[in-house]
Amino acid sequence: MEEKTLTIALMNPPYESANSTTAFRIIAAALRQGLRVNVFAYEGAVCLPLKEQAPHANPVKGTTVEEEDHPTTSKFVSALLEMGGDRLTWVNCGLCVDERGASNAVEGVRRGSPADFFKMAEGSTNTLVIPTR
Repeated sequence: MEEKTLTIALMNPPYESANSTTAFRIIAAALRQGLRVNVFAYEGAVCLPLKEQAPHANPVKGTTVEEEDHPTTSKFVSALLEMGGDRLTWVNCGLCVDERGASNAVEGVRRGSPADFFKMAEGSTNTLVIPTR
C-alpha cells in the first residue's frame, strides 16, 4: 500500500489568526494517522518557527512568565517535527525568509523555494492551502 502524503501551504504569521493553530492541529492529526506531511511556509508563516520567540508574563492578569505558561509557535513547530520524525518535512520559503529577516528557525526547518511547494504538491495524495483570508 502506498504511503499517503498531505502537503500544507501556510501563509499566516504567528498569533494573527486561528489559522496557524488549526494548521498545527491538522498536522498533528495527520501524523497520528501515519501520514507523511509536508509543510511549505510562505509569507508571514516563515516566522512560525523563529527561535527568538519568547513566552511572556500577563500584566493584565498579574501573572508571571511561569504562571502564564504562554506557548510559542516555535515550540509547537519543534514538537511537531519531533513527533513526525522523518514523516514531517517543513520548508520555509527562502524569499520570504529574506524579506522578513526570519533566518533563525528551529532545528529541522529547511530553507527552500516555491519550486519545493510545487514538488511537494505534485507528489502528494492531497494538498491543503491555508491562506491569510
